[in-house]
Amino acid sequence: MPPKNRRRRNASAMKMLGAQIGALRRAAGLTQRQLAGRLVVDEETVASIEQGRRPLKEDLAVVLERILDARGVLTAALENMPEVDLFPRWAEEYMDLEREAIALSWYDNQVLPGVLQTDRYAHAVFSNDVPTLSEDEIALRVSARMERQEILHRKEPPTISFVISEVTLLDRLGGDEVYYEQLRRLREWADLPGVTIQFMPVGRDFHAGLAGPFTLIETPDHQRLAYTEAPRSSQIIADPDEVAHLEHRYAMLRSQALNPQESKGLLDRLLGEQ
Repeated sequence: MPPKNRRRRNASAMKMLGAQIGALRRAAGLTQRQLAGRLVVDEETVASIEQGRRPLKEDLAVVLERILDARGVLTAALENMPEVDLFPRWAEEYMDLEREAIALSWYDNQVLPGVLQTDRYAHAVFSNDVPTLSEDEIALRVSARMERQEILHRKEPPTISFVISEVTLLDRLGGDEVYYEQLRRLREWADLPGVTIQFMPVGRDFHAGLAGPFTLIETPDHQRLAYTEAPRSSQIIADPDEVAHLEHRYAMLRSQALNPQESKGLLDRLLGEQ
């Protein structure tokens, strides 16, 4: 679990720190693979840190200091890195887990999952926040949401399943142009290997998702977790019995929803109305 007091790092500062690590690594005559071996992490982790896509954590910085003979430069930079509170701590903890997950399963009934949103749809979502966000705040949040979609394009992407209420396809957040752009993106995502999208049709006489949205997470060490979110709060669930309860609920939702081919057909019909 990520440290309780971790806050979102400034993206530009992360890139600068990553570039410094890369320079120190090359000066030490190490490749990214060699450095990863000495750190006991995978090569992609080192590459992501050097590119500023992944934050450098305190424990890893200490080991890097020794390996690269950085003489305190990295830990000092980390301690003085500017911070940007785009998201509350609980959301940051979830996004850390999401970034590393090998399997993810979403159920959403009010808005499309963030990793499926276009930038303009995300802008429309954040524009509906109350109290109202400034344009600068919205732009930062949209950018961060788009970065999350990198998990769909990893060298070894997670297995991802979505069950989404058809109600989300009735709202036209941002207007018709944004709506149809989002539908086209969903149709593209639905054909990605390892991605399954299903829609829960309206009018069911039994519905396993009335208690609200949730996400199931499988970590690289095969720990099974769940995440639930509500206004101003959320919860990461680690209790095996509680996680199993939500896994059973998700299995029921998948059986009640349109199957993947039927869901693609629904998107095709909606797109045909343009």
